[in-house]
Amino acid sequence: MDDATNEIYYAQLVEQESTRTTMVALREVIENKGLFCALYSDRGSHFFVTSKAGEKVDRNRLTQLGRALRELGVRMIPSYSPQARGREERSFRTWQGRLPQELRLRAIGGVEVANEFLRQEYVKEFNRRFSVPAEEKGSAFVRCPRKDLQWVFSIQQERTVNKDNTVVVDNRVFQIEKTRWRNTLAGCTVIVHELLDGTMVIRYGPHEVARYGAAELPPAQTPRRPQPPRPLGNRRSAA
Repeated sequence: MDDATNEIYYAQLVEQESTRTTMVALREVIENKGLFCALYSDRGSHFFVTSKAGEKVDRNRLTQLGRALRELGVRMIPSYSPQARGREERSFRTWQGRLPQELRLRAIGGVEVANEFLRQEYVKEFNRRFSVPAEEKGSAFVRCPRKDLQWVFSIQQERTVNKDNTVVVDNRVFQIEKTRWRNTLAGCTVIVHELLDGTMVIRYGPHEVARYGAAELPPAQTPRRPQPPRPLGNRRSAA
């Protein structure tokens, strides 16, 4: 939501707000509208790292979302009270009062159909009725110069390639095949990207060295439990 005008830029129903669902929303807004100056949000764990409950966020430790927005030059502003987000809270109450009734009147019971209704009808009508003109003319959005938003908005993990040219992520073993320019990447550091559609891509610098579709992921392996130490028994010292 635009803090200056109350205009809604994106709305979808999801099972749970998370890093991935928020990345989907922000990427769509940036692709359609452009880059914005700052994102003002609550202190959910996908936005900020907070060492102890009730304390200020740790600016030196970035979440996946924080890393993505820093790459784009977008400032993140944490909210420390509902009162500080008064306009948002009032907008949310309006949604909570109106949207269920609109869905009921149209006999919409499925999430996919509801999201289509949000995208095609509800948001436009909501903005028509409740958005307000900005106090100043012009737009604070600027064209995004990045053409690689699929990489920016991905879950990234750094890994060191094993001797057998594999990396392990979330108990899954991903094989890296031999490339034309290097037989093995053993010992090298790679970045594993989980794209928003579930595809896993492994990159070494600018090179894509492995890609697994969401339906092609290797099976997750059960972690081995550490074996207890074997008892030494009674031993006599040699005379």
